[in-house]
Parts: sequence; C-alpha cells; structure tokens
Amino acid sequence: MHHKSTSAQSNRDLLVEHAKRLSHVRTTSLFDEDPERFDRFSHTLEGLFVDFSKNQIDNDVLSTLISLAHGVGLESWRDKMFEGGIVNTSENRPALHVALRDPSGPALMVDGENIREAVARSHHQMTDMVDRIRDGRWLGATGKPITDVIHIGIGGSILGPATAVHALGSHDDLGPNIHFVSNVDAAALMPTLRGLNRATTLVIIVSKSFTTLETLTNAETTKFWLLDSLPEDEIHRHLVAVTARPDRAQKFGITDDNVLAFWPWIGGRFSLWSAVGLPIALSAGMDRFNRFLDGARCMDEHFRSAPLESNIPVLLALVGIWNANYQGMSAHAVLPYDDRLDGLPSHIQQLEMESTGKSVDRGGHPLEWDTAPIIFGMSGTDAQHTFFQAVHQGTRPVSADFIGCLRNDHGSGIHHHHLLANLFAQSEALMLGWKAPDDEGHEERVCPGNRPSTTILLESLNPENLGMLLALYEHKVFTQSVVWGINPFDQWGVELGKQLAGTIMDDFTHGGTVTRHDSSTNGLINRFLKNRQQP
Repeated sequence: MHHKSTSAQSNRDLLVEHAKRLSHVRTTSLFDEDPERFDRFSHTLEGLFVDFSKNQIDNDVLSTLISLAHGVGLESWRDKMFEGGIVNTSENRPALHVALRDPSGPALMVDGENIREAVARSHHQMTDMVDRIRDGRWLGATGKPITDVIHIGIGGSILGPATAVHALGSHDDLGPNIHFVSNVDAAALMPTLRGLNRATTLVIIVSKSFTTLETLTNAETTKFWLLDSLPEDEIHRHLVAVTARPDRAQKFGITDDNVLAFWPWIGGRFSLWSAVGLPIALSAGMDRFNRFLDGARCMDEHFRSAPLESNIPVLLALVGIWNANYQGMSAHAVLPYDDRLDGLPSHIQQLEMESTGKSVDRGGHPLEWDTAPIIFGMSGTDAQHTFFQAVHQGTRPVSADFIGCLRNDHGSGIHHHHLLANLFAQSEALMLGWKAPDDEGHEERVCPGNRPSTTILLESLNPENLGMLLALYEHKVFTQSVVWGINPFDQWGVELGKQLAGTIMDDFTHGGTVTRHDSSTNGLINRFLKNRQQP
C-alpha cells in the first residue's frame, strides 16, 4: 500500500511538471507536430466514437495518467466492483448496477443470495407488466386500459429514466404517455393531474426506502386524486411501486404483484437499468429496453477487459482529471447536439457531482486535491446563445464534452447538417481561438482558444448506443473516484438538509414564534408563519 501511495504521488508530481511544460504550448502546435494525432487520440467501440485530440495532452501526459491509474490499483478496484466486493465502504455494501445489465451471467452472491436470480425475477415481472400495459390487458378500476403513466420519484429515480424516455421516444402507438413528477412543489404536480383521466392513469412510485419526503408527499396527493372518483377497493389497479421496502409499499395500498424490486446495492443515480427504468420500457417497448441494456453491457465488457491505454471510460476519466486538477478547469460542460438528449446534462450532473462531490478519502482523511468539477450543460445550438460567450472569452475556462449523432432519424437533412456543422465548429473554435491582426485593435473580439474539449459521436441514437453512452459516464465516475481515493456510492451531504427540513416542518406544525435556530433561519421561518396566517 505504501508503494502504491508513493507511486501515485510520484505520478502526481510528474503531472505537475507536464502541466508546466505545456503551459505555453498551443494545442494546435501538437497537431502540427503529429500528423497522426487525431487517430492516436481517438477510439471506437461499436457505434460509439470518442475524440480526445483537442485536449492539451501528449503521449507523455497520457502515459503518466495511465501510470497514475495503475498506481492507485484501478484494475483491482474495477474487478472488485464487478465481483460484488465492498466498494461502497461507508455503507459496507457492493455496488452492482453492472449486474442489472447481465441477469444471465454467472452466479454473483450478496448476503448469501445469488443476485442474478433476483435480477432475472424482477426483469421477468417487469416484462410481464410492460406487455400487459402496452397491449391493453392491464385494466383500471373501471375496466379501461392504461393511456397515461405518472412516474413519481426524485433524483436518480427521475433523471436517468426521463433522459432515456426522451432520447428513445416511442416508435409505435402502443406505449402510454409518460409524465414525470419529482419536485415537491405542487406547481409541478397539479398541472399534470389536471390533464389526465383517473380511470386510465397508472402511478409508479419509486423510492428505495419508501420514506423519501418529496416522493411520498406527491404519491399521497396523487392517491387522493385517484380516490376522488375511483373505488378504494380497486385503487390497487392504478398503483405500482419500485422499492427495497415492499412492506411499506403494501401499507400504502400497493399489492404484492405490483411491487418491483429495488436493492440496497443499487444507488439511485445508477438505477435506470433496473425496474426504475419501467417508464423507458413502457414508452419504447421491452425489446428496445433490452437492447438498451445490451449496449450498457457492451461498455461494461470493454471497461472490464480493455487495456487502460485504450479503455474509453478510463481515458475519459483521466483526461477529466488532467483538465480539472492540472489545467485549472473547475467546471465541465456537457453539450449534446441532439435535442433528444436534452436531459443528458442533468443526468450527468447528478451522476458526477453526487458521486464525486466528496472532501475526504475512504479512510476519512481530508483530500489533498479537488474533486467534482461543476457539471453544467444544455442542448446545442441553444447553449451557443446562452453561455458560450463565457466559454469562449470568460476569464475562467471550462472543459467540455460535445456529443452528437452522425445519422438523424427525422429525415430533415439540412437541419442535421447545420447541427453538426455547429458542433464541429465550436470544438474547433475553442481550440483555435481568434487574435486580431497586429495592425488592428478589436481586443474585445479576441478569443484566447486553447480550451479543451472531447467529442463523442454516436452512429445513431439507437438503444444500444444510448446504453453505451450512459454506461461510459458511469465508469468514468468510478475511475475518477478510484484515482481521487473517494467513495462514489454514498451521498451523506444530501441527508443533512433533509434532516433539518424535518425539524423545520415541526416548527410549522407547532406554530408560535420560533427561536431555536440561528437568527436568519428563525427570521425566515417566522416570516413565513406570520404570512401564512394572513387572509
């Protein structure tokens, strides 16, 4: 262990030297020096292509980054995750989202149970449910088939499924309309309910613990909405739960047959491959959902077996560490140039920032370097007219991932040509920059350039390629967590505010002047209580 620590420190020191060496080198000159640079720094896996060449890296930087990954034991941590070892160290659990993509794989034991069998059972139950709903055999309380589904959850229970539903769309007329509700604000829920027919609406409630405040508040309100015109003894026809606590779901009024499994060894932000992805299957069909899993499994196999030098998730992670820790990039933009992927930045934002937003290592010691660059993004070309001014000319440079699809599925070629022309031009402009000729002023037009970006291209936005893309980012996060020495599978920072909110809810219930918090929080609570009493 000491040897690994010493090796890792040596590589970190060498990366600092590389950063100094390249500090006055333009990325364009690296292309000039190496005619094969594009081929050398780009990689293909099935229908996915990744170009790292516009990042300010050279062979020496990359080899040092690879040595860093070797030095911290990336391969052994990776194998440990796939084999069901304890990689969520603070909660003493495995993290086996990869098993969701491979239910027919070899036995994988967790707490004395072969979880492959549990995953297969859940998958079979989900398949039956999807088929019955999509072909009209699932009937509501009044004997009518389901036309609309409300999916209630928050965080990973919503962001991943919503991203995939919008990306894959509905390729037939069998799927119900899918509506996502997450925010506890009634302004999010009520407009959804107003537009739906209770007799043909199914409600999916997703909560691992079945105690999540936002989810249960929305679920209770939606249940009362259903009961407003449907008989209580038939309400179970309209309720489905995805949870690790079936006992709590049953107390809510959901029958055993309508409870789908969620397991403690799956984190919410890694859960869309499980029954949490039910709305994906309902919208796109179970066959396309299975192809989505196949794509993720393809990326899993690549991540597990490819040498680090050609391992796409590892390279994406290491280039990210180079940019964040040695190039001063405190933020990273995710820029999908395909409107069907407009949910991707939010999904990646949660995946990366909830996983790597840690300030202590696995042993509880303060970290010596920064983690979790700020992830933000928007669909191109809208992003170009929103925040690209700062990306090109701001004083705080950011790195970026540009994501596009080579083929369009809407038949309007000129639109797609404009879209990809802008994608390619923006990554080029970030690298080249623009400088006024010597005999001109126009300093306000100068773009410094030399700003790093990676381009990810899918041959088309089919289920397999989408599965590969999302799994790529999951494995990027895991790789970065190993290099940074952190646990990416807990989220204790999320819990503190939730606990304090419960205390403040008690203040709202008991009334009277509140004095037990700091003066600002007391003042805000009392202002609300006073205002609430006004007619």
